[in-house]
Amino acid sequence: MSRTEIRITGFGGQGVVLSGYIIGRACSIHADKHATMIQSFGPEARGSACSATLAVSDTRVLYPYIRRPDIFVVMSAEGYENYRDELKDEGTLVYEENLVHPVLKEGQPAYGVPSMRIAESLGRSIVQNIVMLGFFTAVTEVVSREQMREAVKAAVPPGTEDLNLKAFDAGVAHFDEEYGKKKLSAVSD
Repeated sequence: MSRTEIRITGFGGQGVVLSGYIIGRACSIHADKHATMIQSFGPEARGSACSATLAVSDTRVLYPYIRRPDIFVVMSAEGYENYRDELKDEGTLVYEENLVHPVLKEGQPAYGVPSMRIAESLGRSIVQNIVMLGFFTAVTEVVSREQMREAVKAAVPPGTEDLNLKAFDAGVAHFDEEYGKKKLSAVSD
């Protein structure tokens, strides 16, 4: 990997910025890569459109802004509408399948996860972003699952580590259950 550009979007309060921070931490501290993050959100903050972008590279990131993301992580319909045209044609879309209904280009890699439903099943909808991080990690393999897990554990508030790691593992498990078999059968064909 020379440079991977990532955009995460949702609405304020969903943990978009924390998700970007955790990905950056996993890359730079746990995976010996370089990462920069830029965040933006509306003046209303909670409930308005929110976005975080990351540039991840094996070498120093000299230009922190993204041009067209290789990976687009979407947790809200508004975020999808605002940024959907930026995703590279061959870019990977990772989305909350109950909140976002994407229009896909033929052959475009797209992976949906019911991250809100999974978070609610764990008893705390606030960990939706961590479910999404687990799923994102399994889909993209930007860093290993263990490296991202370590970043989650280090970045969440003290006392919430167990819940957040359960959420992360649930996101990974959803990918393995829903897409892992398809990925393995495609490789063996």
